[in-house]
Amino acid sequence: MTPEVARLANLLAASQRTMLVTGAGVSTRAGIPDYRGPNGVWRTQRPVEFGDFLRYEDKRVEYWEQKLTSSTALAAARPTDVHVAAVRLEEAGRLEAIVTQNIDGLHTDAGSSSASVIEVHGTARQAACLDCGHRGDIEPFLDDFAATKLPPVCPVCGGLVKPATISFGQALDPLTIARASQAADQCDLVVALGSTLSVYPAAAIPLEAAQRGVPYVIVNLGPTDHDHLPIVSLRIDGDVSEVFPLAVHDALDR
Repeated sequence: MTPEVARLANLLAASQRTMLVTGAGVSTRAGIPDYRGPNGVWRTQRPVEFGDFLRYEDKRVEYWEQKLTSSTALAAARPTDVHVAAVRLEEAGRLEAIVTQNIDGLHTDAGSSSASVIEVHGTARQAACLDCGHRGDIEPFLDDFAATKLPPVCPVCGGLVKPATISFGQALDPLTIARASQAADQCDLVVALGSTLSVYPAAAIPLEAAQRGVPYVIVNLGPTDHDHLPIVSLRIDGDVSEVFPLAVHDALDR
């Protein structure tokens, strides 16, 4: 164990209310590609803006094609050691919340409670009507699109349906952000895992805690937008799947 990982373990051992902030790097080991990395999705695929989705039929088709393509990897993905380590923290009564930028649902699959997981960018597991708000499992909508190549519509009101994720140009759910801010106000340690911390307002959540004087740890392979900030207590440049489970194991098994 390196001195940096040992220091993280000490911080976790001393904490009673740890808030985790998780990004794409937590799920890449599960076979889910990230978006901004060297081999990220956006290197080859241009995201569909929310406004364009609303206005243009061809953009809705393009959007659903993208989601149909990515659904195979999402369906095959299984939780990693990082997800399991987060469950261990919750079972030990040491977890305040998991604020995740990921839409894959792997924290829940691993066993984290719905009360602890805050999905700030939504979930790819469901589809939502933009008119009446009806939600349902996404699989029937994907199957319908695969068969017809027509964008699905709401079975309740006939309105536009899209996966229950946040698109570019789409506002985040204010109640979800309020839950994340409350967790930032109540935690005594914040650990950012596998995120470049470049997407706001999600990247502002750990700063809310750190600005209160709460220790702020960043674990990521490669630079993040918060590396230069003086309120960062510990920066570990490494693979989260190797660093975090080891630190949690040491912290909880003392």
